Amino acid sequence: MSENLLEIRDLHVTYRTDDDEIYALNGVDLAVKKGETLGLVGETGAGKTTMALSIMRLLPDRVGFIRQGEIMLEGVNLARATDADMRLLRGNDVSMIFQDPMTSLNPIHTVGRQIAEVLILHNPSASRDEIELKVDEMMETVGIPADRKAEYPHQFSGGMKQRIIIAIALSCNPKLLLADEPTTALDVTIQAQVLNMMGELKEKFGASMILITHDLGVVAQICDSVAIMYAGEIIEAGTAEDIFEGKSHHPYTIGLFGAIPDMTKKTRRLNPIDGLMPDPSTLPPGCRFFERCPSKDGDCGAHRPGMAPVSGTHRIKCRMFAPQPGGMRE
Repeated sequence: MSENLLEIRDLHVTYRTDDDEIYALNGVDLAVKKGETLGLVGETGAGKTTMALSIMRLLPDRVGFIRQGEIMLEGVNLARATDADMRLLRGNDVSMIFQDPMTSLNPIHTVGRQIAEVLILHNPSASRDEIELKVDEMMETVGIPADRKAEYPHQFSGGMKQRIIIAIALSCNPKLLLADEPTTALDVTIQAQVLNMMGELKEKFGASMILITHDLGVVAQICDSVAIMYAGEIIEAGTAEDIFEGKSHHPYTIGLFGAIPDMTKKTRRLNPIDGLMPDPSTLPPGCRFFERCPSKDGDCGAHRPGMAPVSGTHRIKCRMFAPQPGGMRE
């Protein structure tokens, strides 16, 4: 029996507009083990949220399309599941914490009713009293007094709203939790509290989690494994130790670490990665990072590298580590 809860194989996702076709995900392979927390890291536009929306099958209707690949959740291919099947799976087997708690809750319904909605959908035989007891339990679990369940979202702070979102996501004990930058819209003083609570609840409910974030410090704190995304591809993956302590890295990963401020040094400017991500409607034929890479040679723009093992679980998509015909060696 596989130790992986989720396996994504050769996933291609596009967005179709009147003018162009946007290649958002391009051959993504990813696995999440049972009970594991995987950090998905990359700059804006890398495809992180598209990955989560594809797993949830919440891509924009008639705009976003899964063109190829499999999303296997314990043997069920979510990429080919019917809408009726997905309605049963969402919230029950896989749940998502969205990025902005301010817009994720319905302003005209009480928070208790919004938690109860998920419970009623997936437990149709439960009595009203059982549902109310479960709502109370979930409110208390995320640190909000149960007697506040009759209040409306505008009566809660941003951090409290995010706690309600987490209560909704965890109410049916999902196997997989997708957290899309869950602390980005929160004040820095409560980000640590929310992250610690998420980690504790994940352990309590025995769920696996994919954490989407820009913050490598958060990844180092709570993630077991890490995948670095760039232009719709996974370009480096491994355990947290591989990424943070390994000797070999993709040039993009080196750039991400180089952009982190060093509190022990005085400097006038940060060190950004020069250039911009390629236009997703006209991706280059070779390495997607070619134009921005300080280690490139002439062949990098013509040859698209494959994912190569570096050591143990550590893999990197770069010709320096996976020689192509006429290419470089490490």
